[in-house]
Amino acid sequence: MTDLAIAEVFYESGALRYRYARYQAPDGSRWIRHGLFVAYHENGAVASEGGYEHGVEHGPWKDFHPNGQLAALGCYDRGTEVDPWQYWDAEGQPET
Repeated sequence: MTDLAIAEVFYESGALRYRYARYQAPDGSRWIRHGLFVAYHENGAVASEGGYEHGVEHGPWKDFHPNGQLAALGCYDRGTEVDPWQYWDAEGQPET
């Protein structure tokens, strides 16, 4: 694997939308996410935070409402959701 590069993608408004680590495929055809991934709501609050391992979600993952309240908590194993995920509404109440 080559060196990681940090990618940043912005909303049309100029606000940061995504920040993640990536590396280029050996054949140079595409970028592959690897490491921390953070998505942001347009208001600047974190929308999602998790990790990628060679292009697929892997490990703990969190999603947040625009007000910063935790929306979902779960885990991926090489791109597949594992174990029951937990969900909360924007006021912090568990969803069933």
